[in-house]
Amino acid sequence: MKKILSLSIVAVMALVQPVMAQDAKAKSILEAVSKKVNSLKSLKANFALHLTGNGGKVKETKKGTFYMKGPKYRVEIAGQEIMCDNKTVWTYMKATNEVQVSNYNANEQTLSPTKLFTNFYDKEYTYKYIGTRKVGSKTCDIIEMTPNNKGKQLSKVELAIDNTSTIVGGNVWEKNGNMYKYEVSGFTPNATVNDGMFAFDKKKYPGVEVVDLR
Repeated sequence: MKKILSLSIVAVMALVQPVMAQDAKAKSILEAVSKKVNSLKSLKANFALHLTGNGGKVKETKKGTFYMKGPKYRVEIAGQEIMCDNKTVWTYMKATNEVQVSNYNANEQTLSPTKLFTNFYDKEYTYKYIGTRKVGSKTCDIIEMTPNNKGKQLSKVELAIDNTSTIVGGNVWEKNGNMYKYEVSGFTPNATVNDGMFAFDKKKYPGVEVVDLR
């Protein structure tokens, strides 16, 4: 489950050419997504992650909700909560009543919500437009991305983007053969959130064990 959360909802890319040689249509679509999100004060969305093994069968499905406000984010999924105030990351596990605390490092984030919905792609991935595909009832543009860093556990990511410049889903392939299908729904722009949602308040978790990894 921690691996799923390290993808943080979902995605992403072998450096073969410099940024200026990237696929122009893909770049235009991704920039529209970034522009839309950057115009919002906050957002909320639901998501689902479906883990598929080598045989093509769904092995595990997890559903959750995430919130964003600028660079801050919160992810709630299957008895776990991740909070980030852009300085510190708290990962709380309900089953053990434990919270792990670590320093936030944007360069170490595989695909946090803030990366997924902002312009992370130019520095970290090579991307190209590969056509359209039906995602639910929507016809979406599909962007294929591969990591510049060959050391990443991801081999390839696809983003599905609808005609409102919103990411509605996609796929993530790992080098071990696993594939994650992710879906984003209930996208709520300018959702009501407060800064307290993005930091861990020990008073709200009686008896919690704090594991400080900083």
